[in-house]
Amino acid sequence: MRLLLDTHCWLWLVAEPERIRHDVVEMLVAEDNHVHVSTATAWEIVIKHSLGKLSLPDPPAEYIPPRMTALGHRPLPIEQRHALQVARLPPHHRDPFDRILIAQAQVEDIHLVTADRLMAPYDVRLIWANA
Repeated sequence: MRLLLDTHCWLWLVAEPERIRHDVVEMLVAEDNHVHVSTATAWEIVIKHSLGKLSLPDPPAEYIPPRMTALGHRPLPIEQRHALQVARLPPHHRDPFDRILIAQAQVEDIHLVTADRLMAPYDVRLIWANA
């Protein structure tokens, strides 16, 4: 199964895995699943960290890559077709980072792991990270 992690879910998996349902954590660490982390996630983390809205033990450039490697997560670059898909999305959700994740999940036909209920109205396969 191919999975795309929402930013908060990736941060939870790394630092607070107990915030994610046990069965979802099992999916995220299963060797036969392909877990992707969008470039948008790294970008969101960098911005929130630089604004003081996200505390990390290391700068993002030192925090993100080794943890992705340790977890076996694959980067998902933002491509032009992903950006263009955003224009087709109804305005249910205004957060640009979440909108690009939704677009990537649609274009790549991949499950999006999230706890953000504002994503529910979109035509995207969701896996709820928490109850």
